[in-house]
Amino acid sequence: MSGIEYRRDVGGWLVRWNAALAERAARDGDWVNRTIAQLAESRVEKQPDRVLLIDGDRALTAAELYGKAQRLAGWMRDIGLKEGNVISFQLPNWWEAAVIDLAASMIGVVVNPIVPINRDAEVGYMLGESKSHVIFIPEVFRKFDYAAMMRRILPLLANPPRVVVVRGAACEFESFDAVLDIAQPLVAPLAVDPNAVRLLMYTSGTTGRPKGVLHSHNSILADCVKMQPVMRMTDKDLTFCPSPLTHVTGYLWLLNMPWYGNVPAVMIDIWEPRRALELLKRHRCSFMLGATAFLQDIVMVAREQNERLDALRYYLCGGAAVSPSLIYEAAELFPNCIPWRNFGATEVPTMTQCPASRADIRFGAETDGLPYRAEVKVVDLVTGLPVPEGEEGEILAREPSMALGYARAEDNEGAYDEDGFFRMGDLVRIVEQGRILCTGRKKDLIIRSGENISAKEIEDVLFRSAKVIDAAVVAMPSKKTGEAICAFVVVKPGESLDLAEVSGMMQAAGLARQKTPEHVQLIDELPKTPSGKVRKDQLRKMAINFAFN
Repeated sequence: MSGIEYRRDVGGWLVRWNAALAERAARDGDWVNRTIAQLAESRVEKQPDRVLLIDGDRALTAAELYGKAQRLAGWMRDIGLKEGNVISFQLPNWWEAAVIDLAASMIGVVVNPIVPINRDAEVGYMLGESKSHVIFIPEVFRKFDYAAMMRRILPLLANPPRVVVVRGAACEFESFDAVLDIAQPLVAPLAVDPNAVRLLMYTSGTTGRPKGVLHSHNSILADCVKMQPVMRMTDKDLTFCPSPLTHVTGYLWLLNMPWYGNVPAVMIDIWEPRRALELLKRHRCSFMLGATAFLQDIVMVAREQNERLDALRYYLCGGAAVSPSLIYEAAELFPNCIPWRNFGATEVPTMTQCPASRADIRFGAETDGLPYRAEVKVVDLVTGLPVPEGEEGEILAREPSMALGYARAEDNEGAYDEDGFFRMGDLVRIVEQGRILCTGRKKDLIIRSGENISAKEIEDVLFRSAKVIDAAVVAMPSKKTGEAICAFVVVKPGESLDLAEVSGMMQAAGLARQKTPEHVQLIDELPKTPSGKVRKDQLRKMAINFAFN
């Protein structure tokens, strides 16, 4: 690979490294060459009483968060944790996660956030592969007993981690509060290499085993560096982020941006649309981000209550397919807001920027944005050569906030091209002066009688129906054509939708007859990952039952 080498960081992690790109990122200011711990230390010196996190009725200042992190970092050192070691936390959006994350940064420990909905198999796999030394869990959350799960998992691991229970009785495990009570605080953050691995985040995985994505202090902070100015975020703004902090979006805006950008964040641990709307109003949040379902719900309850959310300036929508009609509806309802579709991944976060003004809302509704501080290229699926603007191909990206590869070196094989561009796995067209329009996932192509058919193109037509709440299209087996088209559709209460009506929709949209689904299955709810992506692997298994002859 041109300019790419594999090297060990100071903690022993094997990472992909491009010296020229690193030099450019530092020169252009995309890499600040500081850790969150160093930024937090400066923030506390300047504004110790500044509220940075709001968790329910509790407002936490910079000094309070920092002081607790110092105590936890001291405990981590006392139990023998060293730079490059891994700790995990499987927590909802609670302030304690911010303390854990900051404490780890103070001594160079790698954090491994695990999404709370994961269970024995996934959690056991991640703890084993990461060789995690400590895991922080709730005792019980949403009626699930995490302590009991750990009792089942620990005997199966060669090197089981210490278990620390947050907001609950410790039982035979250690208590978060007790740990803080007995710990001797770390006086000051240690000297930590900002190019060392900082974050190990497993992809939610719609197929196969999860892959561990590696980010350095510099690479993950680079997303904050570029997003704050483009969205004109100041210390007068507040972020409302319902996205899990164990997902890259929540991790960035709940655990990093408050320290980097001095932008406080409002947390919510269980999604309840009416409570979310109340928090948005009470705190006059200017920015909200989250998956499509969150925006759908906020629009619904705001319309019910005739609430305009005049303080809301941006809504960043991503993680799942976003219909243009939803963006237009949100823009109409919230008069000062720019809602927009974003494009990115755990490996390459937040690749595109928001529209410049409400006059450009259609760019946020009908495209996935203009690349911002990111290099992209679109290539032919067969030849790998660049395609002309307007033609469909796979998108590859390279940017300062790109991950340093995967925890397993073999997972990097085929994930990058010879120039170090990451293969996103998305099919796109470049439209509207360089904007990205995602047309589907490469692995979601339906090959019908040798013809490549984009599932997203069909889904977009389904979303135009006033009856449809959600939809996903997958391949199903066919003796005649190899693969046929199966549409799973969630309709509004009291509505119905049959194959004949769907066929008419496709014809009215001007799609080729070959793109008409052969089967329509109504479903109460689409299976989804924590980030809101549809579990098409599960739908494909279901579609086998509808095999088309």
